[in-house]
Amino acid sequence: MTEKIIEKMIDYYQGNKRDVAHFLKVYAYARAIGLMEGLSAADQDMLEIAAVVHDIACPFCREKYGSAAGNLQEKESEALLRPFLSEFSLEPAVLERVVQLVCRHHTYTGIDGPDCQILLEADYLVNADEGEQSPQAIAHFRDQVFQTRSGTRLLNSIYMRSQEK
Repeated sequence: MTEKIIEKMIDYYQGNKRDVAHFLKVYAYARAIGLMEGLSAADQDMLEIAAVVHDIACPFCREKYGSAAGNLQEKESEALLRPFLSEFSLEPAVLERVVQLVCRHHTYTGIDGPDCQILLEADYLVNADEGEQSPQAIAHFRDQVFQTRSGTRLLNSIYMRSQEK
């Protein structure tokens, strides 16, 4: 089913290659971290769906507010997610968890499960590169927010190696 949601998200972005590339990278990191961390199959499925649709509000927010800031995405996501996902006949508990994950994927406090933590970490791994953040900012975020061994290992391997030389 995830592949059908991916296909629909690609169509949803109407040729915006940057948005498509972003969600696919977040999906790949979330999938990898979830598998490395040993999530249950059910939690892995919810995480992967949430990773695919995590930025569903970006086009709407850019149009409405002129910005796709995290707080705006969180505010607008639920109203877009429910109709978008309705054709996939998700179990009610799965739909609710996906909505919850997406509607808080820029909130770094009150993390309520490994799927939530992994989505935050996967999104940050991509955002750190796309935003060209400084090594100091990346290290600070890692130290304050990252909790999984796998996500931390990936972040260090990608962003901190050049600092060791």
